[in-house]
Parts: sequence; structure tokens; C-alpha cells
Amino acid sequence: MTRIVVDAGHGGSDPGAVYQGRQEKDDTLRLALAVGRILEDNGVDVVFTRTDDIYETPFQKATEANQAGADFLVSIHRNSSPLPNQYSGVETLVYDDSGIKAEMAENINKELERAGFANLGISERPGLVVLRRTKMPAVLVEVGFINSDEDNRIFDEHFDEIAQAIADGVLETIRGTDAQSESADRDEEANTDDDSAEWGMEDYRGDEEVPYYRVQTGVFRRRENAQEQLYQLQQQGFPAYIINEDGYYKVQVGAFEKLDNAIRMESVLRKNGYSTFLTT
Repeated sequence: MTRIVVDAGHGGSDPGAVYQGRQEKDDTLRLALAVGRILEDNGVDVVFTRTDDIYETPFQKATEANQAGADFLVSIHRNSSPLPNQYSGVETLVYDDSGIKAEMAENINKELERAGFANLGISERPGLVVLRRTKMPAVLVEVGFINSDEDNRIFDEHFDEIAQAIADGVLETIRGTDAQSESADRDEEANTDDDSAEWGMEDYRGDEEVPYYRVQTGVFRRRENAQEQLYQLQQQGFPAYIINEDGYYKVQVGAFEKLDNAIRMESVLRKNGYSTFLTT
């Protein structure tokens, strides 16, 4: 039996993107549970990273998926842009655009397009922990922009169709391949070190609870301003994230055990026009 980990993005103290009181963590949980139920009804063994409003780091989620011996991971999120109603549509993120994970991403996007969303295609995001640290093919589905009124309308009015669309994309993929054969090659899919030459991140740990050096690019009182910089960094391929600390939203890039690697990342960011400093 194929085992799939279904991950509801964010949760607990991490609301994800927020727009007019609407929180990403709520939309993702509701949708992840609905997708999981459909997959279970179709004979898939489903493992959820969360079934209520709790927070786990991306590294913890990847670790849970690895320990579960899953064949695939499907992480559900909602997108956000610097300005409201700036963009609209769905995209699915993968470590790299190859193999069965790319096929699954394409199938999910195709089904979501039929449900009413614009199809923005597939994007490579090798810096995302849930894509980089998992030992199985993994996709992260951005189900419309949470700060797009049109995408929110589609999400609310066609919720059941959207859940079915994601499940159909997954089922189409696993029915068209030998999932057990693929999972035997999970170590190749894990890609835990392939991007280290580019970013100097051979010891990158994302949110793992170990001492690490981080490169900070901005401190903001308003989350919207932090999200704008986060979006810009992620579009440029940097493994950026936001932490809420001391009443401020801090945008940081990477997490490194070795100071030299953090300095290398800081140099790359400065060449791209960012003001930076190192923090721990």
C-alpha cells in the first residue's frame, strides 16, 4: 500500500501568511484533512503531520515523514504576494523539476486548473526544508494566493472540488507508476547535499533545534513588510523565512553550524543588494 504524508503548512504560533484576518494555517489544515480523507477512501495509507492547530518546524515535519517510511510527501500551503491582488493562481514547488515529483506536481496543477485556478506551473525551491530533507519524492502545493480576493473566492466556493483535484493529481501519479520501486530510490530523491556547492549549506538545518548562525536581512514591525521581503528573497531562490521575536518580524536566510558558510551566504546576499548581519 502506498503511504503518503499530507502536511498542513504552518500551525500554532506560526499563522503563515495573513490577509484581512484570514490565516494560512487554517486554510491549509482544513484542506489537508479533506485531501487526506479522499486519499484514504481510495486505499492510500495517509499520515498527517498535524490534525489540529499545533506548530512543528519544517525539519520536524521532514523527519516525521522519513521515520514514517512514506512513499511521497504532499505539503499544502497558500501563496502570498507583496501587494494584495497582485498575483493569482496555483503553483507547485519541487526540489528540482525532474522525476516522479515533477510529474505529480504537473498532475496536481492540471487538476487545480480544472477547479478554476490559473496554472502558474512548477517552481524549483531547493532551499525549502520539507523538499530538501525528505527521503522521498515531495511536492509543496501553493493553493492560490491568500491575499487575492479572486483566489479566496475560488477556495471557498469550490473547496470540495479543490480537495478532490489535489487528491486526483496524487492518485493519477501513483497509479501510473510503481510506487514501491520509486521509494526504493528515495535516497536519490532526498537531495540532502546537492545544493551545498551553490549555497555553502552542507550543514544547513532549517529550523532544527541546534545552535546555528543565521543571516538576517530585515526587521519589521508590520508582518506585511516582512512578507514582501520574504517573497522577494524566495523568488531569487534563497532559503528565507520569518521569525516573530521581541515584537518584531525578522527575515532571515539559512541556518548554519559553520560560521564560514554563513559568511559565504552573507556575501551572496550583499552582492544581490541586501543589507545583512549575522545572528545566532
